[in-house]
Amino acid sequence: MPKQRSNQKQGEELSPAWRLLLAMMAITALFWVWGNFFAPPAQVRTLDYSSFRQQLQSGQIERVTVQGEEIRGQYKTPQKHTTEGGRELEYSRFLTYLPSFGDEELLGLLEKQEVALQTRPQADSSWLWLLIVSLLPFVLIMGLIYVQYRRMGGQSDGPGGIFSMGKSRAKLYERKEEKTRFDDVGGLEGPKQELKEIVAFLKNPEGIRRLGGEVPRGCLLVGPPGTGKTLLARAVAGEAEVPFFSITGSDFMEMFVGVGASRVRSMFADAKKQAPAIIFIDELDSIGRRRGAGLGGGHDEREQTLNQLLSELDGFEPALSLVVMGATNRPDILDPALLRPGRFDRRVLIDLPSQLERLEILGIYAKNKPLAKDADLERLARGTPGFSGADLENLLKEAALLAARKERDEILGEDVEEARDKILLGLKRQGLALDEEEKRCIAYHEAGHAMVAALLPHCDPIHKVSIHPRAQSLGVTQQLPEKEQYIYRQDYLLDRLAVMMGGRASENLALKTATSGAGDDLQEATRLARRMVLEWGMGEEFRNMALGKKSEEVFLGQEIAGRRDYGEAMAKQIDEEIRALLDRAYERAAEVLKERREDLDRLAALLLEEGEITGEQVLELLGLESESSGKK
Repeated sequence: MPKQRSNQKQGEELSPAWRLLLAMMAITALFWVWGNFFAPPAQVRTLDYSSFRQQLQSGQIERVTVQGEEIRGQYKTPQKHTTEGGRELEYSRFLTYLPSFGDEELLGLLEKQEVALQTRPQADSSWLWLLIVSLLPFVLIMGLIYVQYRRMGGQSDGPGGIFSMGKSRAKLYERKEEKTRFDDVGGLEGPKQELKEIVAFLKNPEGIRRLGGEVPRGCLLVGPPGTGKTLLARAVAGEAEVPFFSITGSDFMEMFVGVGASRVRSMFADAKKQAPAIIFIDELDSIGRRRGAGLGGGHDEREQTLNQLLSELDGFEPALSLVVMGATNRPDILDPALLRPGRFDRRVLIDLPSQLERLEILGIYAKNKPLAKDADLERLARGTPGFSGADLENLLKEAALLAARKERDEILGEDVEEARDKILLGLKRQGLALDEEEKRCIAYHEAGHAMVAALLPHCDPIHKVSIHPRAQSLGVTQQLPEKEQYIYRQDYLLDRLAVMMGGRASENLALKTATSGAGDDLQEATRLARRMVLEWGMGEEFRNMALGKKSEEVFLGQEIAGRRDYGEAMAKQIDEEIRALLDRAYERAAEVLKERREDLDRLAALLLEEGEITGEQVLELLGLESESSGKK
């Protein structure tokens, strides 16, 4: 991991003021300890009261101080006293106490002997407690100040300090400490080529300006989550070897109005001191949303933060080599002012990886993992359409965990396959108890899907069929495309609809009833049929017409104000067209199953016996192994 440091100094040394305060506290404590434990004892003799009376009557006492029941006094001449150990000591003072019953004759005796008398008020026994209570708030306050001082590393405006609310929270990756390079990013050759211009600008800005060129100040990375936007931004900083300020859009937001704008100003001020540099704002849509949209109005703090960001983007000095990169997966909700020329005017699309790119990404993440020879990364790349780079990394991590759980020395192909099923379908439901009739329903349902997929000419090859209950389904028929598809032919879509209807057709044919297990299939089939009619013009009555449009309204007010491009009469015809498509798909599936009724029973029985079978076993049972090798 690259080393990080805050743009605020994290000093551990105390300031002179703190050193002086700590020294004074240490000296005071030292005097207290010395006075109570190490000071030499005063020459005071403790007398019993009878001895005191005798010495008073004999005229040996010069003065007396009375405080409550305590009597302290001084002799006229020092008195000698021999201790029990035979040591002779000399005392000039004494201490004694009045008896509990008092002495009414003491005052007269003192006057008779002309002894100087001094009285003091009785001391409060709780003085120490009162002192502690008085000083405790002061001590607590000083302690809190000291803890706060340590948190902010000796500076009142350091990170987390009481004066740091408006300071930038961007993390700074030091120059040449960012080790990520373009070679560490699998695929994305197009985005890399676009970003190489920014690297060239940061390394040699004068060479581009001499030709009259100017690299955009703002670059927006757009793509689904997990496709590598942050990784690609770090790779730009690593290739250019410049400081890299990283922050998320939510770090600007605070409950106090004006704090976000202050943090934007602070971040750009810090970056300008380090120029040439890169500022990377992840999740830009959290502060860059369209202003004043929807029924709820605007958000003062977010709009002020956005206004300050727009101002800073316009305020760059012409000779300043500073590039701002943003990342979002919702470019449709960004404010138009943020995307105009001079700001985030360069948009780099980072889409989900293709099959070849997935293979490259898997190769990068598999470098430090002991994969067995049967772990076929090429087949894994083919079987993971729609996976992002983060999904592929997580898949290999899950496979490693499964292999470690089984105490293996390497990751086998079955570990990778189990990890893929776990991500796609969820965990196996171990505690789910299905009776024989329910298992039979699931087996016939999945057998119907598998047979239609195997017998229709334009379907994707079958990978596996399972009736093991998982978190997201009670059974599954998996199909893997032979290649990446970006354009879907009508005959492929019609066959796909028939495969979706194969489960319900099998239920009606073999069980003479319908089950709730076809609910997800029917929803997917209806959604696909609606798109075929509304968006792709594949209906019988509405050929070459696009009646639907992609919804770009993301705010409540715009959605309410929106309207359809057709009336109620046409809406009814559209519903009938969708229904006709689904009915024809069901009839095709039912016809296929009726022709191979015995094979359907055999396939369902095999599923009940094995629980899970491969696509090759399905083709072998149907006698298609030699006829359709592409479906293996």
